Amino acid sequence: MAKTSSIEKNNRRKKLSAQHAPKRAKLKAIIMNQALPLEERFAAQLKLTALPRNSAETRVHNRCELTGRPRAYYRKLKLSRIALRELGNFGLIPGLVKSSW
Repeated sequence: MAKTSSIEKNNRRKKLSAQHAPKRAKLKAIIMNQALPLEERFAAQLKLTALPRNSAETRVHNRCELTGRPRAYYRKLKLSRIALRELGNFGLIPGLVKSSW
C-alpha cells in the first residue's frame, strides 16, 4: 500500500489538471500560432508559466486504484501487477485465467 499522502497529492494533481485544462489548452494554442505577433505569444507564455505547476497533466502519475502503487501499472485495468494477480487468483477479473503447465 502506498503512502496516503502520495495518493492524496496525486488526487490533488488530477483535480487541478482537470480544472485548468481548458485554460492551458487555450494558452498553448495562442503560443503555437505563428500568425500572431510575437508580443502576444510571449504574453500567453507568461500567463501559462504563472499557472500552478501541478495543473500540468504530465505531473499526474498513474497509480493502482486499489493499492496506490505507482509502478507496474496496467492502464487497461487501472491496477498494478500485484493487485491484478491477487484479483485474478480469486477469479474476480473476467477473462483472466491463471496459467499452469
